[in-house]
Amino acid sequence: MNPTRRALLAALAALPVLGAARPPRGFVAVANGRLTLDGRPYRFVGANLWYGAWLGAPAAYGDRARLSRELDRLKALGVTNLRVLGAGERSPAKAAVSPTFQERPGGYDANLLKGLDVLLAEMAARDMKAVIYLNNFWDWSGGMPAYLRWVGNGPWFQHGDANHPWPDYPDYTARFYADDKANALFRRYVKSLVGRANTVTGKPYRDDPTIMAWQLANEPRPGGSDAFGLSNLPAYQRWIAETSDFIKTQDPRHLVSTGSEGEMGCLGRETCVLDAHRPASIDYVTAHIWPNNWSWIDASNPAATYDAGEARCRDYVARHIALARQLNKPLVIEEFGLARDARAFAPGSATADKDRFYQAIYDLTLADMRAGGPLAGTNFWAWNGEGRAQHPDAWFAPGDKAFVGDPPQEEQGLYGVFDTDASTLDIIRDHAMAVRKI
Repeated sequence: MNPTRRALLAALAALPVLGAARPPRGFVAVANGRLTLDGRPYRFVGANLWYGAWLGAPAAYGDRARLSRELDRLKALGVTNLRVLGAGERSPAKAAVSPTFQERPGGYDANLLKGLDVLLAEMAARDMKAVIYLNNFWDWSGGMPAYLRWVGNGPWFQHGDANHPWPDYPDYTARFYADDKANALFRRYVKSLVGRANTVTGKPYRDDPTIMAWQLANEPRPGGSDAFGLSNLPAYQRWIAETSDFIKTQDPRHLVSTGSEGEMGCLGRETCVLDAHRPASIDYVTAHIWPNNWSWIDASNPAATYDAGEARCRDYVARHIALARQLNKPLVIEEFGLARDARAFAPGSATADKDRFYQAIYDLTLADMRAGGPLAGTNFWAWNGEGRAQHPDAWFAPGDKAFVGDPPQEEQGLYGVFDTDASTLDIIRDHAMAVRKI
């Protein structure tokens, strides 16, 4: 080919295609199976801060000064991405947060919504991105069981009820996906939130680049038992596809994700994970890693179980990287955690196993990032900051406002990272510095 003609064709190929959609500046996007921001790879170190809107609320339980301090601490660590709760439904469960975003069907709490406005405004001032989940498989925030109770799809019972041993709870909660009445209430709330204008900034949520993604739910599962879960898979997959499509019609600019744990939340089947993340309206793959909860590492006997448990975690990460590659979509490990040594809850208690686990997850993440793989970031569970348990038994009680990262269904301090956990903070800070250098 004539060199002059070759140069001309190369120049034409570099021109933008007329009519091609470009992500607006500041919005996280997906290109070639990777997360991007303004045309560059987007990689992050993140945390879970479910209670951010509660701190931002103009109410007795709010604490905007603390919110500012916590965000400053996280920013100083190199944390730039927060996964936060943007929904909540009144629940009779004993271990449930109160107040909630939706005290009754269609009755939205103005203070909590304003608290979310404040959170997003404060995050924007610190150049942070938010992933907002819109529902919950677990009843500590109301979630899917609350919707089922509201529409009379029962009998309702709470997670951990001795009269309903596992897997009764996940089999019951997963009935949500096929319940049209429950989903009508859920979609009404989603439409209201996605269409909201921030009362602090005046910016509509759909136009706010602070939001990285809307998330369908926290840890949605098709069920708990194979007998129910496998029969419910079509309803589960259809709900993911239709709900993500619905959000995209309301807000085509932002990413949408499932909130899935991966295989362990998908009946242990790779095909379930692939099908859950296959819809075009699902932009990236999510995975959670909970070796204590999954009986891979025994918190009462870590010396005998840690090594084998960590090996299973490493394999879990590798398998989900492979699944993301198969789908040609990014991957985010948006929850991972391990109990403090001796299953303690108090700040200052030992964190040797927890630190070792964090380091293992971060090393795997960094290796894949350096290799140009699909793993874009992590969100550790969770940030306690200056929050402290308010009672000797470390359980949450109605009226408590010293929120921590451990939700009401867990002892306050079990998994979260306190602002005084020096060794854990050093690991997070060092990882963030390594990610920035890639």
